[in-house]
Amino acid sequence: MHPVGILAVAAAIAAAPLAAQAQAKVATPVQEAAAPVSLAVWCKQLVVRLPEVSHTECENSGMSATGARSQRGFPLLARHIAASPDAKRRPVRVLLMGGIHGDELTSSAIVFNWLQWLGGPLASQFEWRVLPVVNPDGLLARNAMRVNANGVDLNRNFPTPDWERDAPRYWQVRTRRDPRRFPGAAPLSEPESRWVNEEMQRFRPDVIISVHAPFGVLDFDGPSKPPRKFGRLLLNQVGVYPGSLGNYGGVHKNVPVITIELPNALRMPTRAEQWRIWVDMLVWMSRNVERRNDQMAYVVFPHGQDVVAPAPAVLSEQP
Repeated sequence: MHPVGILAVAAAIAAAPLAAQAQAKVATPVQEAAAPVSLAVWCKQLVVRLPEVSHTECENSGMSATGARSQRGFPLLARHIAASPDAKRRPVRVLLMGGIHGDELTSSAIVFNWLQWLGGPLASQFEWRVLPVVNPDGLLARNAMRVNANGVDLNRNFPTPDWERDAPRYWQVRTRRDPRRFPGAAPLSEPESRWVNEEMQRFRPDVIISVHAPFGVLDFDGPSKPPRKFGRLLLNQVGVYPGSLGNYGGVHKNVPVITIELPNALRMPTRAEQWRIWVDMLVWMSRNVERRNDQMAYVVFPHGQDVVAPAPAVLSEQP
């Protein structure tokens, strides 16, 4: 879209009364068929932990099982949303994910909320792949936890170069064997991180948006001009870590990776702020994300390969 057109659309979106948006769910996506019984069952478990997401909203989200499962067997859910059919070029492909850390409840909840706005005029120019709950075992644990059921930080488990040397050393020296940041016994040792990698391989995104909490900033890795701010969240590039998604996707796969750090892991931003973050994100992508060629290589593991990384003994010895 021409920049003038982008600004016009963004201005029209931002000018819409926010109270009316919250009440009427403005930019409601295309009507979905009745949720399958299985989705109703999964939503019953999920919404207990997701602030401001109702059972009905979860059922109407259009999520479906991908065939992959978490370590404890919970289906890993996704939704694919095609771009508007009048697009003249291949649409920019956006991989949007939340909840890679199970105790960051708002990071999943806001993705469910944004799904309600995917039918809007600017959002419909993109092709979307949405993974709202990457770490369901962490989310659904008795006490929600950052790591997965094996005690692995999924955001330190991606196959960055020299992972076998750098990831364990970083964990031991820099984090002092912090059990919340254990990177696993091997890269892609976990079913959830393998699944994300496979989704990247199949979908081949032009940009990746990963939502976290609670630091209240934007982080950015990879090519393209980084955003200055989304809503009240200001850019603060905090660096890269061995095995992180930003390092793997942004630095080594050359795919722009935006990490949205919400300011609170348990309490949602206001509806108005959620909307401002969303609109700023759409406008930034329209102006700055280029369509990539499809020849990127990823490490791919079949779902059936179970490489279990047991949690280290230190996990039972520290709080």
